Amino acid sequence: MRLPGTRCGYRVERNLPTPARDGGILMTDHYAPVTDEPRGTVLVRTPYGRGGFPQDLEARVYADRGYHVVLQSCRGTFGSTGGFYPMANEADDAQDAVSWLRTQPWFDGRLATAGGSYVGWTQWALLMDPPPELRACLIAVAPHDMHDAAHGSGAFRLGDFLSFAEMVVNQERFTGLRAIARMLTLNRRLAPVFGALPLADAADEATGHRAPWFREWLTTPERDDAVWDRLKLGDALERANVPVRLTAGWQDLFLDQTLHQYQSLCARGVDVSLTVGPWTHQELGQKRMGRLLRGNLAWLETHLADEAPTQPRPARSVEVYVTGQGAWRQLDQWPPATDETVRYLQPGGKLLADEPGEGPPSTYVYDPANPTPTLGGPLLTLDGGVKDNAKLESRSDVLTFTTDPLAAPLEIMGTPVVELAHTRSNPHADVFVRLCDVDPEGVSRNFAEGLCRLDPASPLDQVQTVRVRLDACAHQVKAGHQIRLLIAGGSHPRYARNEGTGELPGTGSELRPCTHTVHHESGAVSRVILPTPTG
Repeated sequence: MRLPGTRCGYRVERNLPTPARDGGILMTDHYAPVTDEPRGTVLVRTPYGRGGFPQDLEARVYADRGYHVVLQSCRGTFGSTGGFYPMANEADDAQDAVSWLRTQPWFDGRLATAGGSYVGWTQWALLMDPPPELRACLIAVAPHDMHDAAHGSGAFRLGDFLSFAEMVVNQERFTGLRAIARMLTLNRRLAPVFGALPLADAADEATGHRAPWFREWLTTPERDDAVWDRLKLGDALERANVPVRLTAGWQDLFLDQTLHQYQSLCARGVDVSLTVGPWTHQELGQKRMGRLLRGNLAWLETHLADEAPTQPRPARSVEVYVTGQGAWRQLDQWPPATDETVRYLQPGGKLLADEPGEGPPSTYVYDPANPTPTLGGPLLTLDGGVKDNAKLESRSDVLTFTTDPLAAPLEIMGTPVVELAHTRSNPHADVFVRLCDVDPEGVSRNFAEGLCRLDPASPLDQVQTVRVRLDACAHQVKAGHQIRLLIAGGSHPRYARNEGTGELPGTGSELRPCTHTVHHESGAVSRVILPTPTG
């Protein structure tokens, strides 16, 4: 991994029982550097076990370079007492971990936190009330608002969170090769559940009735419901007062939240850096640990050890990987200053710079009994990322609109928006859109997408403008390539299919199709708005 720094060696104290305020015990491992000049302490709190990848690797890397590392199992996991309800208890338990640190003779009052995904959530939980000892945070691919993660588009993120539920309830039963085999077969094993009615009952069966919180998440779309009270950490973005290094991926399911974290901290003048690579959620931890850890070590040297970093910090605070071009770029801010480049949907599946004239609309039928399938994209599971979209584009329930081959490269840098002049036959409907880069051989690869659940109260007999914000991107479409827009009525099982009945999510037992009509004529314009760098 080409990691810098002098290695000092370390020893590990395992299974230290640390007290929680309610009398519970949080099991902890201490990685102690063998040095007379330790450089501070890094706290890592995880529900995924203390001996596995990547937490154990990260702990060893930091300890070997002079940092004490405290690796703690979250409540209800791997020896820690109590019940595991994801995310809900981390604010109090994180504070109790810091209280325990203050009693340790080797703790010198310098503290940082590190980790990604759920481990990043535990850091935002601590930042709800930052302790005075905290000097820096290293947060990767992590949410701060679980309602937004689960229901932000209006449709529940079924594939991601049922997969997470099935994994965590079984993670201490299956280890090693058996755990890997279960991960590789996860989608096949859960496919009958994704298609079952009522969905909540089938999910209960699939998780052995050991994840009651999943039913609560699935069946509670209302943001102000008490279910979500402990699962929203937005206040941490207003209270964080230490340097924060953020890492994200263009194909990560929490990308939008990471970008919001950066913008919020930057607006308050907090020292924050942002790195966005071409990764999925899983790839960052599995394939890109070297780049992640090199940046983390430099951040710790500067902000925890108070030393000049072995690798100087870039002059600009944002670095993004420009997909399509295949190169890293340094920026002063995210998003950069942009103009709008507009392409209009036309009859015959064209996507052109000129506004449309007259012509018939385009229609498709979304049938929840045969839902438009998920193909790649920003998923929690291993099958996410950039894919060849030919199989998806050939379906009768998918519309495509494509530009002519570009005469010059076009950079898209920011958040694309699709506006559709739209009517439908069923008040209960979703619209899914995806942008693809089509190469000269005709291979169509996705780079941004989004979904919107339509307001069932909007009239069926009037053309409505449906506005869908896609995932942010930094992508270059090369000369000779084409831009393609896909439109569908869903992406299942990434999003729970819209059953077409208006029943509470997860409780319905009936399916009703919907005919979608996309208008593209004068007076009913549909368009794609692409953010392109100024100048």
